[in-house]
Amino acid sequence: MTISPRRGLAAFATVGAAALILSGCASAPEESDSGSGAGASTDVVPCMVSDTGGFDDKSFNQLGSEGLEDGAEQIGAEAIKVQSDTDADYGPNLNNLIDQGCTLIFTVGFNLSAATVETATANPDIDFAIIDDAADNDQDGETDAENIKPILFDTSQAAFLAGYAAASYSKTGIVGTYGGMNFPTVSIFMDGFAQGVEYFNTQKGKSVQVLGWSTENKDGTFIGSFEAGTDSLNAAQNLIDQGADVLLPVGGPIFQSAVEAIKDSGKDIAMIGVDADLTETDPENAGLYLTSILKGMKVATTDVIVETAESGFDATPYLGNLENEGVGIAPFHEFESKVPAELQGELDDISASIVSGELEVPSYLNSAS
Repeated sequence: MTISPRRGLAAFATVGAAALILSGCASAPEESDSGSGAGASTDVVPCMVSDTGGFDDKSFNQLGSEGLEDGAEQIGAEAIKVQSDTDADYGPNLNNLIDQGCTLIFTVGFNLSAATVETATANPDIDFAIIDDAADNDQDGETDAENIKPILFDTSQAAFLAGYAAASYSKTGIVGTYGGMNFPTVSIFMDGFAQGVEYFNTQKGKSVQVLGWSTENKDGTFIGSFEAGTDSLNAAQNLIDQGADVLLPVGGPIFQSAVEAIKDSGKDIAMIGVDADLTETDPENAGLYLTSILKGMKVATTDVIVETAESGFDATPYLGNLENEGVGIAPFHEFESKVPAELQGELDDISASIVSGELEVPSYLNSAS
């Protein structure tokens, strides 16, 4: 189903997030006076609160968790994690970590934004980092607390590559996508994907159709949650019934229902993962994944921990893109022999054009939008 009332919320959030990132990344990072301060620290205690997808979601939360563990190991600390089962757990879980002596707390996903801002404001001596959200709930273009570091990813660039690949691979000439909710960090995948398909059509004189997203209206098919289940299954099945032979579900574990729908259909349908390389994190279904749109959440989390321990906390927003390898697409793995031989070379050229600025991929996180 399409949740149209969320379009207004997403639009306001888009303006604030874009202003925050463009201003925050315009100059060299400056040390924040908040939190652990400018000096090197040997007492960083890195911690994390998941969203309701849980740390075993084979995607978003799992990558953050792995980065937390790696970062803690590198600085000789012990990571502490608390999983959220419902939205009501966010605030209590954050306070739980503070009570346990955490000094650097990561929150995973935009659903935790309000709780993160509230807790950070009440605890200015604790450092926070939020993955995939600008922590700009009043949409004024600035992070709502000085001790929060936003970690964001311009996944439209990588999704553009995946869309081009999907269009090149498709036999039916129809590809489809759907998301959990129409938030910018979800729709950025869908919009970049559709732009990539459109670029393929332009370059090749084709007419591959995208179901589930309109680049013109900035709206599409959303199931209203980020949980695997009947709604996700039905959305995937609807795309399959309309002839889509490549699916892009965006929203943490909702991809698991798409896998189920593909298997139930008995048809030759490929899927594109998000966040992690699903061929590696979900090896049982490796034969279904054409590629995955990658976010460097694991590396970014680790880097923030190490940098905080070595140089002190810096609240300057991090923005991952193709140029700094903060985003990308996974290898074709089992599909390498099934895609056109020239496809990888074309994708390399497209990526280079995006990095150079010759080819613009508009998103709410860059000035091309």
